[in-house]
Amino acid sequence: MRKLFAGMALTMLLGGAGYGVAQSVRSISAADKATGAKAHPGLLQEFGGAYTGRQAAYATQVGRKVAIRSGLGNAESEFTVTLLDSSVNNAFAIPGGYVYVTRQLMTLANDEAELASVLGHEVGHVAARHSASRNRTSIFGQIASVAAGVLTGNQAVGQLVGQGAQLVTLRFSRAQEYAADDLGIRYITAAGWDPFASADMLAALNRQTALDQAVAGREGQGLPTWASTHPNGEDRVRRAETQAAKTGVQPGTRPRNRDTYLAQIDGLVWGDDPKQGIVDGQTFRHPQLKIAFTAPAGFQMSNGADAVTVSGSGGQAQFGGGSGAAGLDQHIQQVFAGLGQGAQPGPIQRTTVNGMAAASSSTRAQTQQGAVDVTVFAYTAGTGTYHFLLLTPAGSGLGPFQSMVQSFTRLSDAEAARIRGKRIQIVTVGAGDSVATLARRMAFADRQEQRFRVLNGLEADGAVRAGEKVKLVVNG
Repeated sequence: MRKLFAGMALTMLLGGAGYGVAQSVRSISAADKATGAKAHPGLLQEFGGAYTGRQAAYATQVGRKVAIRSGLGNAESEFTVTLLDSSVNNAFAIPGGYVYVTRQLMTLANDEAELASVLGHEVGHVAARHSASRNRTSIFGQIASVAAGVLTGNQAVGQLVGQGAQLVTLRFSRAQEYAADDLGIRYITAAGWDPFASADMLAALNRQTALDQAVAGREGQGLPTWASTHPNGEDRVRRAETQAAKTGVQPGTRPRNRDTYLAQIDGLVWGDDPKQGIVDGQTFRHPQLKIAFTAPAGFQMSNGADAVTVSGSGGQAQFGGGSGAAGLDQHIQQVFAGLGQGAQPGPIQRTTVNGMAAASSSTRAQTQQGAVDVTVFAYTAGTGTYHFLLLTPAGSGLGPFQSMVQSFTRLSDAEAARIRGKRIQIVTVGAGDSVATLARRMAFADRQEQRFRVLNGLEADGAVRAGEKVKLVVNG
């Protein structure tokens, strides 16, 4: 979250029937180029902007090499490949030759072929014109678009705070995901990579999903965020292996370029960038704005480009604001006005939280599945005005968020200075090293070994060998 305003980063994550599936588009039309060029700036804004430097140049090289195999363009230069400064495992492509991958996904991939498989899958969606056969849903990147599906199922309530960039997300069918998998495998095979990398990357995403759920206290509960739009599972991994075998390429006979890849991502930012604020467990801290708050146990936080979302079984919340010191009454009214549907704030209640002036207002909203409480809780902190936008079941008021709204606080200069981000460090396994000794070097207070195994694509019984290179997440 940079300069906070009410907007949540839209997530369009990896998804994924025979290997000979046909693609519908054979070239990049002028209309598609215009569409992509128009959408590109908004996508950059929603996903944290473009990450620059040698890793970005490398991602462009890999992305163009795989995208040209789709036949959509006559030259690699026709594709615009962007590395996004986002802490979400994400990749997507839009018409016009625009291909995107986040730096976080680059840290999860273990070799160049796995990265290429991700990008090939997304280009496959474009080549098969899957967007044309699905209903398009305009999403303004706000919490209600999440809460509508998770809490109420009402699309009308999903029009919250409609000032973000209007993007398009697609819910692909299982058949479309399989078709994109097949096309991606075709593309990376034609480009010379190991086609079995696709199954390995899907397996890595499965392991990361399980870890994310465990860390959030929701082990085995419900679908992960990316799987809600892009179904995955062990069956899909096995299917990708079968499709790769149909290429006739024997496993291990094609390059994966692991060492080259690891050298490229050495030093890459992992997780949140301090300039956008840091989510550490259940606490969010922003060193530049000098603010912090703590989410309830069992709730998951996501730090988007412009806001922080908090989600769990008892409700949904979004934290935003910071765009000047508007009066609390005016700020609350502006947030409610952005909800649409004629939403009107109730009486404004004034209070003090950790020495800061604060105020709140609630209203009742009707949905297709019943009524919900909508609350705006705002604060004046320094030169900025901030707020939580909360959605809870009707009659519960603040519900599980009571402690969170009371936890909002200012950080001292010394506290802000101690906030550090994390980065990827590539190390060579020594003769006396083991998974256990290397895992202890990971910059986490919990689940160090599990995190190390997921990061390096190691199964539960997998070991490391002296002389090989592995990834660590370290402070700095």
